[in-house]
Amino acid sequence: MPAVVRSEFALALNQVCSERGLDPEVVLETIRQAILMAYRKDRLLTIGESVEVTNFLAELDPATGEAQIFERLEDGSKGKDVTPPGFGRIAAQTAKQVIIQRIREAEKKAIISDFTTRVGTITNGMILRFDGPNIIVDINKAEAVMPPAEQVANERYYANQRLTFYIEGIRESAKGSEVVVSRSNVGLVTGLFRREVPEIQNNAVEIKLIAREAGGRTKLAVASTQSGVDPVGACVGQKGVRVQAVINELGGSEKVDIIQYSDDATLLISQALAPAKDITVTLNEETREAVAVVPDDQLSLAIGRDGQNVRLAVKLTGWKIDIRGKTQAVETPAPEVTQPTSEKTEETKEEKPKRKSAKKATKNETE
Repeated sequence: MPAVVRSEFALALNQVCSERGLDPEVVLETIRQAILMAYRKDRLLTIGESVEVTNFLAELDPATGEAQIFERLEDGSKGKDVTPPGFGRIAAQTAKQVIIQRIREAEKKAIISDFTTRVGTITNGMILRFDGPNIIVDINKAEAVMPPAEQVANERYYANQRLTFYIEGIRESAKGSEVVVSRSNVGLVTGLFRREVPEIQNNAVEIKLIAREAGGRTKLAVASTQSGVDPVGACVGQKGVRVQAVINELGGSEKVDIIQYSDDATLLISQALAPAKDITVTLNEETREAVAVVPDDQLSLAIGRDGQNVRLAVKLTGWKIDIRGKTQAVETPAPEVTQPTSEKTEETKEEKPKRKSAKKATKNETE
């Protein structure tokens, strides 16, 4: 079988498609449109005639790169061959610029389409530069933006810093579509545990509830879907190696509390207030309010610094929680039952004449 000699055009086409991750037909169609625009400009420069590119068809040989231009007939088929003897330097330069621009646009569309399917996952990236309050991040041959709302207040960012980011979504801006990444989203913690814990990857352990204050503390409730699997132990890992890997990715200062999920709200609330222990919980189902009584020496742990621990427990469980120490719970008097003001007023009016008569009788006896 004779060897097939590929032209420089075919080699360049394959190289562009492989480097940019583009479909060859997309690149060929881009070149056809560029040739038509170059032809229009050539006609305008040579004979001063402005033509519409929609009235012409361009054919391109993908093997040799040879191009031909035909008039477009009403039925869409090709008509007379109007290919000029040579496009000239200006026309060729126009085609080159259009090709570069269209390839960049096609490349960006391919990247946006790829990241659209990856929204809600995590990815590794490197900080490239700072654009005002925004941070530009390099994520796998694409540039993403991390706005101030997605940054962690107590984290310090610098150029060439490598971090793990959560792909928040795709948004439209003045520069077109752009990928938005986050370091503060709760999905970052979920993605990190999924990456570090094989039991979560194969769905043997499930993250039921999660609440986070970025840079401070995170609480998550996990449950097992297979018998014999300890969900908390799987997430913590031997000697805490798995949860420590997650904490390191979060900057090293954020605390992570892992509890076992329960359908029993009393038990769930008691565990959500960890690291406090020996907690007694009373529920009010109608108002979804809970009173948690903790030992006096555990009260500060249950509340947390600036109320952070109980605040996260409320977010995690969905119950309003009132925390009391045991001494406070014993000393707190029961609320007094008082009669309505209107009834008390009417009764006073009825008793008023009787009191006057009694006072008068007492006065007469004294005299």
